[in-house]
Amino acid sequence: MSMQETISAERIHIGFFGLRNAGKSSVVNAVTGQSLSLVSEVKGTTTDPVKKAMELLPLGPVVIVDTPGLDDEGTLGEMRVERARQILRQIHLAVLVTDGTTKLSEMEQALIEEFQNRKLPFLIVYNKSDLLTHPLLLQENELLVSAKTGAGIPELKERLARLAPQARQERKLVGDLITAGDLVVLVVPIDKAAPKGRLILPQQQTIRDILDHGAMAVVCRDHELEQTLRNLGRKPKLVITDSQVFGPVSQLVPDDILLTSFSILFARYKGSLETAVQGAAALSRLQNGDHVLISEGCTHHRQCEDIGTQKIPRWVEAYTEKKLVFSFTSGGEFPHDLSPYALVIHCGGCMLNEKEMGYRTQHAIDANVPITNYGIAIAQMHGILRRSLEPFAELLHILEEK
Repeated sequence: MSMQETISAERIHIGFFGLRNAGKSSVVNAVTGQSLSLVSEVKGTTTDPVKKAMELLPLGPVVIVDTPGLDDEGTLGEMRVERARQILRQIHLAVLVTDGTTKLSEMEQALIEEFQNRKLPFLIVYNKSDLLTHPLLLQENELLVSAKTGAGIPELKERLARLAPQARQERKLVGDLITAGDLVVLVVPIDKAAPKGRLILPQQQTIRDILDHGAMAVVCRDHELEQTLRNLGRKPKLVITDSQVFGPVSQLVPDDILLTSFSILFARYKGSLETAVQGAAALSRLQNGDHVLISEGCTHHRQCEDIGTQKIPRWVEAYTEKKLVFSFTSGGEFPHDLSPYALVIHCGGCMLNEKEMGYRTQHAIDANVPITNYGIAIAQMHGILRRSLEPFAELLHILEEK
């Protein structure tokens, strides 16, 4: 991915759903103007969700997701349908493609109910309009198209663009915490786990947001922080650190300078900060033999002293003085059954969109399992959670309640 591209987690995700042979993949190809999905006369050609990041005018950067037919058959078919339903956790807009020459089936109607229950903006697209022998009475969120002739496809794109503002609320990373001309220091450890030749995504996005708001970003490694603060000439408004060096950084940053972490910023950006702060209290309640799930949203090669699989488990056991059982998931993997766990500790979720992070957070809440994230857990264990939340004064009351 080039630096000019919008990352997938920041794009509007549009999911296309439908029964086999409704022409769903043909509609996807017509909308995208490219052969994103295989098309044939054989039912069930699409066997797994197919994702494509692209520019879709007039909407802009999107991820198009073509899913397997909802009526896929057999054990393998059921697995494919379940994967299609999991996509509902990630998308902002849904399109149900149905055969315009037939009535909506019970399965399609059930899917519409699921859209409504999830408060997911959606369109019902009646394909094969070129074969209709009589006009259809359409509701506001319905339209006719023909993937074969291209009729209605431009209108479909326009309708998706109009739905987009409903699909995603405005989110804040760091821009509302600073003003133009402010100085912000970012502490970025460069160790064996750091990618060669580049900064990781949270660091890139935070720097860009700082610059977009007219402030100045100063980036240094953790062992250079003390010298950096001396050489600046004036106090920075805010210091943002990688979570794994939260402890030593907090000792170097004067109390009159705001301090937080990338992980905490992303918890707020993904909409889960308040829940994560509440979940941190569960660290003090862990008992011997309790199961703790540590979940990362990305998949990367585990290296020596990996923060998720090695550092956090070690810190948690030292903090709790308990012998615990740790489980690990990464990428799209997240347990459906959370009942075995006393606590979930999640990464900042920079590679997941806010829909998926929202699902995981709500899933934990529904299961009555506390969930927190790396930065908040580490701040709690180092006794600096209150300080790390000072930039978000509206959340300090949660610490009093704990």
